[in-house]
Amino acid sequence: MAVYNRRKTISVRVGSTAIGGSNPIRLQSMTTTATMDTQGCIEQAIRIIEAGGELVRMTTQGTREAENMRLIREGLTARGYDTPLVADVHFNPAVADVAARYVEKVRINPGNYVDPARTFKHLEYTDDEYAQEIQRIRDRFIPFLNICREHGTAIRIGVNHGSLSDRIMSRYGNTPAGMVESCMEFLRICIEQDFMNVVISIKASNTVVMIETVRLLVKEMDREGMAFPIHLGVTEAGEGEDGRIKSAIGIGALLAEGIGDTIRVSLSEAPEREIPVARKLVDYAETSAEVRASARIENGVLYLDYNDSLLEDFQLHAAMDAGALLIDGKAKELKLSDPNIPAEQIRSAEDAIMQGARIRFSKPEYISCPGCGRTLYNLEETIARIKAATGHLKGVKIAIMGCIVNGPGEMADADFGYVGAGRGKISLYKGKECIEKNIPEENAVDRLLKFIEETMRK
Repeated sequence: MAVYNRRKTISVRVGSTAIGGSNPIRLQSMTTTATMDTQGCIEQAIRIIEAGGELVRMTTQGTREAENMRLIREGLTARGYDTPLVADVHFNPAVADVAARYVEKVRINPGNYVDPARTFKHLEYTDDEYAQEIQRIRDRFIPFLNICREHGTAIRIGVNHGSLSDRIMSRYGNTPAGMVESCMEFLRICIEQDFMNVVISIKASNTVVMIETVRLLVKEMDREGMAFPIHLGVTEAGEGEDGRIKSAIGIGALLAEGIGDTIRVSLSEAPEREIPVARKLVDYAETSAEVRASARIENGVLYLDYNDSLLEDFQLHAAMDAGALLIDGKAKELKLSDPNIPAEQIRSAEDAIMQGARIRFSKPEYISCPGCGRTLYNLEETIARIKAATGHLKGVKIAIMGCIVNGPGEMADADFGYVGAGRGKISLYKGKECIEKNIPEENAVDRLLKFIEETMRK
């Protein structure tokens, strides 16, 4: 039972599950197994479902993977699971057409649905030329909507910071306004076609950008009379304490404002581990203020007092309570207390929250994807190796991406990037520029550290 004023949205049917309206906030995750590994996907999906996941997303790089979603769906149904499956599609709208026939929901990315792969080049458009590009989207998107209508398939319009098309970037920049407009272009077509089975996500790894963009999206939808349900997530949040705290800051701030109908906590860990964290965020958001932390602000310092018995609960609760106050400038410093948590861990949480709110950097920041069937190396082992090698680089932002879909665009905030280029091959980036390609994986961490140190000496 929610005790906060949740934003009113329409109810969207995704197979056996309804999102939005008066329905509970839904929890979801994404498999990390290759989508052609039918049995592996089934087993991992079951682990997600049994942990409390209510939707399971899978990558569909091509039509072969999209076709195989049928076998995964059949296998889960045979095991007694009707949890909706979501196909994740990038770069190829024909794949979305195929997947829509077999799964309950298809995610498309406006940044690469029709527009060519981003080159980060500035392009000039007249208003007529820009309108022609919108018409090109309509011509391709409407047939997809008709397939979804025929098969009762929902869609998710999923915009990510850094994966905007060159067309949007050239007119709006890599900004919240550009992210919102990228989404609205597709939503307006849905409205025009009376296709309402739509959920939206608009994500960033930067919590400030994520919160600002979702707030702006809600305002723009309200202005245009739309009320589609919203999926929340801080993309590439990382793992461990930092991943949990970044997710809690971004998701928690918006849940507290009544925004959010379904969530995913994107951790670079086994996907079933995301669900209990998501459950805690929702439960805490729905807890009355009277039984949450004791809070006060004095001389710009936010004081929060807790009595949590578990470290993870303390981290999540503090990040949810502090996040928006810090990001919105209502406080500039944070002091936490909890009689059950060691002082060292309290200070660590304070530092992680201040860094997650983009106020003070006391250590490196790792922007790491949660992994999926596209991931080209062992993500958790690699993150551990990179952290061990770079932990002394205070304030340096390092992106660790499993494949080219999430980099270089979606690591837009990073100073340096480590990106899967192929099996056993890694490419290194400085910002959006690839500075070395196809390094053997066994040498890549050492090359990354050497490049960072050489760059910092200049």
